[in-house]
Amino acid sequence: MLFGGCNCVPGSSLLSAYGSLCAGGAGYVSAMIGAMVANARTESAPKLGRDVPKVDRLAVRMVTDNIVIQFVPPETRHGVTIERRSRANLTEEAPPRTALNGEWGLSMHAQSHRGAEERNVLVDFGYTPEVLLNNMSILNIDPAAFDALVLSHGHYDHFGGMVGFLKSNKGMLKKDIPFYVGGEDAFCIRRNPSGQFGALDRNAILDSDLVLMMSEVPAIVADHAFTTGRIGQRTFEKPLQPSSEIVGIFDGFGCFPDKMPAAKNTGTYIPDDFDHEIGTAYMVKGKGLVVLTSCSHRGVINTVKQAQEASGVDKVHAVIGGFHIVPPLNDDYIRQTIDAFKEIDPDILIPAHCTGDRFYDLARDAMGDKVVHSAVGTRFVFAA
Repeated sequence: MLFGGCNCVPGSSLLSAYGSLCAGGAGYVSAMIGAMVANARTESAPKLGRDVPKVDRLAVRMVTDNIVIQFVPPETRHGVTIERRSRANLTEEAPPRTALNGEWGLSMHAQSHRGAEERNVLVDFGYTPEVLLNNMSILNIDPAAFDALVLSHGHYDHFGGMVGFLKSNKGMLKKDIPFYVGGEDAFCIRRNPSGQFGALDRNAILDSDLVLMMSEVPAIVADHAFTTGRIGQRTFEKPLQPSSEIVGIFDGFGCFPDKMPAAKNTGTYIPDDFDHEIGTAYMVKGKGLVVLTSCSHRGVINTVKQAQEASGVDKVHAVIGGFHIVPPLNDDYIRQTIDAFKEIDPDILIPAHCTGDRFYDLARDAMGDKVVHSAVGTRFVFAA
């Protein structure tokens, strides 16, 4: 039953995880006040027009990723500078006291330049704040420099570090910087095969003096980048659906039913179609698009094609992020994806996080040194 801003689901398994479901009275009032506050600090993101922003230089640093790789030297490959860093505080006088950490999650720091103008964007927050904050400290990434924050989608391995990050940097972030999500779906409570998979904390975002930007359509990010907007299903890809979602507000967590499609407001868990997932892209002068796919639940080829369509730019310089090509997707599917990548013909392909080792092996075999393994601390520099 839909009750104002709350979705009341008697007997829901959420009761044990999130407490009582709002069902009128104080719960209803609380939810309505929360909705009004959220609306006051939520805006539609500035739409991408015909003039796609261009940058002279872009550096993407892997802040959180699955692995740390030691003893691989920096190099330049296909016009891309690859800077690698895995250790910290090494001196001749003392042993190391800190180290970069890997975990199942993804966070990327994008630093772009156009003339003398610099912009810094954090894309996703990894799985835990401990790893995110540790790695940011070692990599000398200053949160006060961020001009925008982007969350690709509502999975814990991409937003789990967010609340701790915001608490640790309270009062340090620029006031009213935008926080981009692809739609209300990002806030829905989710389950995976192991059980509860958490929900994005809307209040933590609003309490941190951020402006929540809804980016259902392609939108400008910090004057230098753009989001893909929602990613259409236009290719052979058959994205996996590893989680389910439920519509409703549960003790302040969840997605507002009145902002969700009626077909999804069933009062129970439904398969997650990731309709809210977005990629982030930059146009590097003279090089082409650099597409940060994040997790590619809607299909990595679909994500790249959405960036091409949104920008009107066909040339793809690089694709970096999670491609979500894991079992039960088999070798035939992987080879079909590789063939699609060869047709797009990026200069460099940087699989990370949820891509799967089998994809990396087959892609490296088919595309050679265009394929570069991501790792925590690695910085990829794309320059005009």
